[in-house]
Amino acid sequence: MISFLMLGSLVLGLIAWILPVINIMRFKKSNNNNWVILSFLSISACAITLYFQILYNNYLVEIWDASALMDTTGASTFLSVVLLVVTIILNVITMIIYFHRAEV
Repeated sequence: MISFLMLGSLVLGLIAWILPVINIMRFKKSNNNNWVILSFLSISACAITLYFQILYNNYLVEIWDASALMDTTGASTFLSVVLLVVTIILNVITMIIYFHRAEV
């Protein structure tokens, strides 16, 4: 089960970054009305990824694996921040692009 948390975290993190990039690449198409849904899915994937990281840390605490917890907490925290910041930036860029198109 725990290996699925790590794999799921990686896959959902990539999805959180890929969906806004798809939105940005599809900007020129006039019939791209589902950008809000893709942005919502991107933010949701990011949130689920962070939840998986919390579950993994909780698992390490429950089995009293302090050495693994100390080894992985720093990297996990750093990568969680990077995931969150990049996801927010990509989705803000998407929103700016599409709101600018709506004004023109």
